[in-house]
Amino acid sequence: MRRSTRANVDPFIVMDVMESARRAEAAGRSVIHMEVGQPGTGAPRAALDSLARQMREGPMGYTVALGLPELRARIARLYGAWYDVDLNPERVVITPGSSGGFILAFTALFDSGDRVGIGAPGYPSYRQILRALGLVPVDIETAPENRLQPVAADLAGRDLAGVMVASPANPTGTMLGRDALGDLIAATAAQGAAFLSDEIYHGIEYEARAVSALELTDDCYVINSFSKYFSMTGWRVGWMVVPEDHVRTLERIAQNMFICAPHASQVAALAAMDCDDELRGNLAVYARNRALMLEGLPAAGFDRIAPPDGAFYVYADVSHLTDDSRAFAAEILESAGVAVTPGLDFDPRRGATTLRFSYARSTADIAEGLERLKRFMAGRAQFSNPAR
Repeated sequence: MRRSTRANVDPFIVMDVMESARRAEAAGRSVIHMEVGQPGTGAPRAALDSLARQMREGPMGYTVALGLPELRARIARLYGAWYDVDLNPERVVITPGSSGGFILAFTALFDSGDRVGIGAPGYPSYRQILRALGLVPVDIETAPENRLQPVAADLAGRDLAGVMVASPANPTGTMLGRDALGDLIAATAAQGAAFLSDEIYHGIEYEARAVSALELTDDCYVINSFSKYFSMTGWRVGWMVVPEDHVRTLERIAQNMFICAPHASQVAALAAMDCDDELRGNLAVYARNRALMLEGLPAAGFDRIAPPDGAFYVYADVSHLTDDSRAFAAEILESAGVAVTPGLDFDPRRGATTLRFSYARSTADIAEGLERLKRFMAGRAQFSNPAR
């Protein structure tokens, strides 16, 4: 049977690494998971309790396409508490995870063949979703001196219909300051392009709070999710904030593409937003893990790293160790029992010499993983430089 050219997207390599790790565990091996950006905790306890109560009271049917009104209102209140932004709840659109948000946003904003700028390194699914929709992803190769974040000067002469940024970013964990984000927004507007801000890691910051694009402009799309800060990856529920005159467009597309985000997940998400103590406890774990990583990775030999401002990743330059990050990640899994992600997922050109390490799991797992990496690298060095 025929297949569309739009279906020719690359695999999400981290999912392939997860499958390799699963097979190793099924064969009886112990694996420390540093490959996937998934909190080691589950949904907050009160979220589970709230859903259990509502499931006893009646069936979980369709919600309206834009999402439960009470959830949209609660998200709007979050913007007041976190960013001092007075947000109209009518601008909030509940989505089937941030991935559903990307599909809705790209469909609403762009026509086939439009060019959309994305930072490299960056979240790989931006590129693949754009391609699947008949759009053209344009890699903006970011510089180490800019902490691998795009800057306004990077947009010059690119003829873009849109620009997507993420702060904190995946895979680097670096953030854009207020001035840098404002300059990017202004440079995008000067090209007549749409500005999209992926804010999925907001709330997971260590030394300064992330700036929301909504603090600087209403003329943007903001995409977020309950997966990371709220520890609800498998629930597949997220949200968008869009300009008021775009809401009906998004509603029509959502009605036809998704009908609605999962009702059960929306119920749990609403309750999760009031679980402040538990969520702050999760953040404290990430902070401890970050400190362990920033000490343990250089001690193991992965010393070309930049401290992340947020999220739960460390992105390492391993060009002095390999020119094939995929093979190197496979070697680490096989020899050390630690799953890590090759940089090829995030940067098609330079990713062969980078690795991403996630520290989203328990502190005990991170400590054990670092010990395994240290032993692996010591053995590798001994093998490479045997005594003469």
